[in-house]
Amino acid sequence: MTRQEDTFHGPAAPPPRLPRLPRLTQARAPLTHAVEVLNERGERESLPIPAERPLTVYVDRREIVTLMTLGAHPEWLVLGYLRNQRLVDSVDEIESITVDWDVNAAAVATRGGIARIEERTARKVVTTGCGQGSVFGGLMDEVHHISLGPARLAQGELYGLVNAIRLQESTYKSAGSVHGCALFQGAQMLVFVEDVGRHNAVDTIAGWMWMQPGGPLPGGDKVFYTTGRLTSEMVIKSAQMGVPIVVSRSGMTQMGHEVARQLGLCAIGRATNRRFVCYSGAERIVWQPELAAPEPVRPAE
Repeated sequence: MTRQEDTFHGPAAPPPRLPRLPRLTQARAPLTHAVEVLNERGERESLPIPAERPLTVYVDRREIVTLMTLGAHPEWLVLGYLRNQRLVDSVDEIESITVDWDVNAAAVATRGGIARIEERTARKVVTTGCGQGSVFGGLMDEVHHISLGPARLAQGELYGLVNAIRLQESTYKSAGSVHGCALFQGAQMLVFVEDVGRHNAVDTIAGWMWMQPGGPLPGGDKVFYTTGRLTSEMVIKSAQMGVPIVVSRSGMTQMGHEVARQLGLCAIGRATNRRFVCYSGAERIVWQPELAAPEPVRPAE
């Protein structure tokens, strides 16, 4: 019998270091508030409306911004805001986020401070965003650094995604006046968030992605959905999360279209039932035209 020689493979490689996740409070606030209204017959009735409230964000005791929000997931919102404003590069940098609705404030403690925070929060760009209104720094500063993966979406999955949104229980259905955003993997919904502004909703999803166990959830095979229009800043925020496909039930602006084409991002709008338009990145769609809505029957001439 031949004896196999022992082989020495060296010490085992250490497992990759997991990020240190920050400590978060869970200060969820009521999403609606009942008010008395008069209907078209002059009758009094109680009607729920979204419970908009201010949340002032302090980073290491320095006031940064006041966000108007529903308060559904304020800690994720703050984390995602810092991420999408490019004030922090990693979830490791945040030690804790403490939200106190008694004073409408969120206190962020970092592990080592934010370099040049005065300079980086000095310049603002007014945007079309509702519920936020401004972003720090130049809107286009980092677009050319973003690289998106080769993800694709089948037309049937797109229809499944739109149907999942239609069936989703929401504040919008009960009270209206809010935007909704969601993250999908194919037609599977991973998280759904509503807020008074679509920017707050996408920032909350960005924070949720950073807080997933085992490290930030990668966006390369994900699809981002929003009820709001696809403006340049919405496209950029999606791309910053690494998500290469965005879907909206609304339309798209010219600058949003230009940025999406520059990034190679697939932008789908006016997505309702079995209808949609693809503004850019059509090569990311696995087309199944046989699933599309039938053409309306035209009357005979």
